[in-house]
Amino acid sequence: MKHRNLPIEIAGSVVEPGQRKRLEIPVARLPTGTWLALPIVVVNGAKAGPNVWISAAVHGDEVNGVEIIGQVLEETEPAALSGCLLTVPIVNVFGFNAQSRYLPDRRDLNRSFPGSARGSLAGRLANLFMQEVVLKCQFGIDLHTGSNHRTNLPQVRANLHDEETRQLAEAFAAPVLMHASAIDGSLRKASTAAGIRTLVYEAGEPLRFDDAAIRLGRDGVLRVLAALKMRRTAPKRKANHSELVEKTAWIRARHSGVLRLDTQLGARVAAKEKLGVVADVFGDDAWPVSAPSDGIVIGHTNNPLVQQGDALIHLATMAPEGAAPASLLATAGD
Repeated sequence: MKHRNLPIEIAGSVVEPGQRKRLEIPVARLPTGTWLALPIVVVNGAKAGPNVWISAAVHGDEVNGVEIIGQVLEETEPAALSGCLLTVPIVNVFGFNAQSRYLPDRRDLNRSFPGSARGSLAGRLANLFMQEVVLKCQFGIDLHTGSNHRTNLPQVRANLHDEETRQLAEAFAAPVLMHASAIDGSLRKASTAAGIRTLVYEAGEPLRFDDAAIRLGRDGVLRVLAALKMRRTAPKRKANHSELVEKTAWIRARHSGVLRLDTQLGARVAAKEKLGVVADVFGDDAWPVSAPSDGIVIGHTNNPLVQQGDALIHLATMAPEGAAPASLLATAGD
């Protein structure tokens, strides 16, 4: 017989076992006098289990995760849940309202963790989220999309050298799985330093819903909860396993101009294969964009106007079949 779960307190509000509660934690007052609040839905299961947080819109223009969390909540009832689920669909409430990646002071919230109660606006918001949500959990899932007009193939980034984190990343079952270093100031680095195993899901582009990426993200989160024995059932996988990435690299523009892309997310490409051209507005002075090696396209820009040096196509080199996680190289972080 499973033991009863425990009450959990968030910002002075107690959520009892078997209860779902929506909370709003005041963050800051705008110059207009209006308060902005951090919206949280806590689902405290009737049975004992781990505490897990799920966050989205740490970058305010990354909206796929907002919908993923909504759909996960539709599938989650307190009576059938073991443990506690803390969901925060909009962490960067300032950026979300302004449809911006950043905070009003132009700081990147995902470079401001763990934050400080006496710091900048970004530092204070990061500290509030850490104290009231992250540090009350043992596991976390942070949902992101590409940035700056870029789109990402659905992928999970995590510390695959940690066995339990790797098992959860594999349970998510995204098409691509990579061992990624955590960047200073990122939520994943701060939570990992606090002993909380954390996954980052990247899929789609800013300010756009991608239905396929949302469905995959929803199902991946539910599979992770099932792997943690918080749920009895899990959505079926579409593939036997995620493909492991050995390393990644961006193909950059050698010249400024108009990009005409001839590839797509998930495409398998061969070394020297032509993936597009950069030319002037008349199509003259064309420079071919070619793959430097065999790989899979895991991201690309959607903006056809490019400057010399701009990142155009994100190419992943896949690990050999059966490669051990310890042999993987750290790729670009969160």
